[in-house]
Amino acid sequence: ADFGFSITLIDMTMVIRLLYLSLLANFFLLRPTTCFISPIYSRTAATTSGSSLPSQRWQITNMSSSQWNESPTSTSEEQTLAKSLSIWPLDTYNVNLLNEVRHKQYTNPNPPLPIYDLVVIGAGAGGLVSSRQAARRGAKSCMISAELAGGDCLNAGCVPSKALLRCAKLVREAKKIVVQDNEYGISVTNSGKTSDMNVSIDFPKIMERMRKLRAHIAPVDGHARGDSLGTQTFQGRGVFTSPSTIEVVEHGQQLGAESNPILHFRKAVIATGGRPFVPDNISGLKEAPYTTNLSLFNLQQLPKRMVVLGAGVVALEMAQAFASFGSEVTVLQRSRLLSRGDEEAAEAIKQTLEKEGVKFLSGVSVNEVTTIKEATNNDDLPLMSVSLSCAEHTEPISLDCECLLLALGRTANVDSLGLESAGVDFHPSKGILVNDFSQSVSNPDVYAVGDCVSDVFRLTHMSGEMAKVVVQNALFKGQWRLSSLVVPAVMYTDPEYATIGRIHVDENDNVVSPIENNEEVDVYKAELQHNDRAILDSSDKTSFVKILCKKGTGTIVGCTIVSSRAGEMINEVSLAMKHDISLEGVGRNIHSYPTLGEAVMGCGIQFINSRWETMN
Repeated sequence: ADFGFSITLIDMTMVIRLLYLSLLANFFLLRPTTCFISPIYSRTAATTSGSSLPSQRWQITNMSSSQWNESPTSTSEEQTLAKSLSIWPLDTYNVNLLNEVRHKQYTNPNPPLPIYDLVVIGAGAGGLVSSRQAARRGAKSCMISAELAGGDCLNAGCVPSKALLRCAKLVREAKKIVVQDNEYGISVTNSGKTSDMNVSIDFPKIMERMRKLRAHIAPVDGHARGDSLGTQTFQGRGVFTSPSTIEVVEHGQQLGAESNPILHFRKAVIATGGRPFVPDNISGLKEAPYTTNLSLFNLQQLPKRMVVLGAGVVALEMAQAFASFGSEVTVLQRSRLLSRGDEEAAEAIKQTLEKEGVKFLSGVSVNEVTTIKEATNNDDLPLMSVSLSCAEHTEPISLDCECLLLALGRTANVDSLGLESAGVDFHPSKGILVNDFSQSVSNPDVYAVGDCVSDVFRLTHMSGEMAKVVVQNALFKGQWRLSSLVVPAVMYTDPEYATIGRIHVDENDNVVSPIENNEEVDVYKAELQHNDRAILDSSDKTSFVKILCKKGTGTIVGCTIVSSRAGEMINEVSLAMKHDISLEGVGRNIHSYPTLGEAVMGCGIQFINSRWETMN
């Protein structure tokens, strides 16, 4: 039955031959031959100690009945569900997105396999990579998707935010050439005459473009793609019922319902991600129509005034974007910008954003949020008033806004997972406690990856890399360590801010919070105001590359870059740190001219020059 055919009244030799041919067909003909997500793993026949057969293949059922309908033909039930998933409006692009990552009606695999090599709870970057890579390597794997496959990155994070940032940058570039007699020698003509013109913003069109591009990317994370790679997808909420079983609470059902699938596993991965942190000590906030990254990308009107609570990556990226679109943006910071980052970098970025119209208030304590007016319909904007005290004003002040964006960090999604039943230790806000192998400190058969893990970098590429670690360690007796990872991080403001650091572990190989490196270092800094490409681009006048080395050596221990395309530039330093290439080696590597990347080489040349032999 597992192979979709039956045999009756036939000798055992023929049975064995048919089984063998069926397995060969499944292995060589049906399985893709290229690796998805992680090209380093191209093997398709890898097996686990408990599974000697390539993973089964399943077809998505009821595809025709699971299609969403776009407005105005969508039902009230569809509209309610879409809003609960923070996907709105139900236009063509969002319908295409949902048809990939959250089927309206979905039949879970029935019956589930007797036992899985790997069961993954969560369908974000970490869940997708771990479940699919396990299947690619021969394991029987499945993924449980509670809400939207692709997680925050696809639906409410990396993808939609970068679409907005591209439009915002184009606005800033356009403003440079509509000025008469600009330095670029480019004129915008109107009726044959050259004159000063304004750049007009079509915000609904900007948001439509974002939805279009997000939907274009979505199939990579969709259920059908996972099926084609050999992993099962269950829609529902995964809950541990014992140290070795997980119940899939299907949508509309309660825990313990007879129809809920029960999955038995050899190994499990928790990849439930995180959610925006919402403080509970601000009067009126919980009742106010505030915005987080989950709902920001549903906006249909440009808010006249935006107040951003927070001063980290999401806060600054969106502050710059919406200021470029024409909103009056005020950032409320309790301490300095990028409080755990380079202070010089924070100041350089702040100066740039202030020139573009973003206002900053420091030392802020928010006292109350008052809702003046609720939105009257889906396309309307509310009106709120934020009462606060701050360092710049001796008396409390109030700021009115149509959009209050909360960007105060993230909380791990560890609620209602049955972790106690699984014997998995966790912190209620930080997340799952793991050792250096990304393995639960209390249940060796359970692993965790991504934003739901305590004290790791909460980044999409970190989640994906942790997933590779988990597949190797859980299924192939690997010893890959999180502490071996060198993790770059990028904020995509203009200029970008990129930095790099390591995972820290304690004496018991348990992951602990990243700490300041107190060892003495040498600092090498190259300013881009002297970089020819930056000069020719008329950009990056306050940008720089700063590389830190262990005192008296060329061993790189850290790097900060403020520059256009810093996210690309940091990868060279990441490679050097990962493979113990010294700063001298970086300096002796020939870089193309003219490029911004020469600034990285410039730090290396400084190191080399400091050790030159000279003639007396």
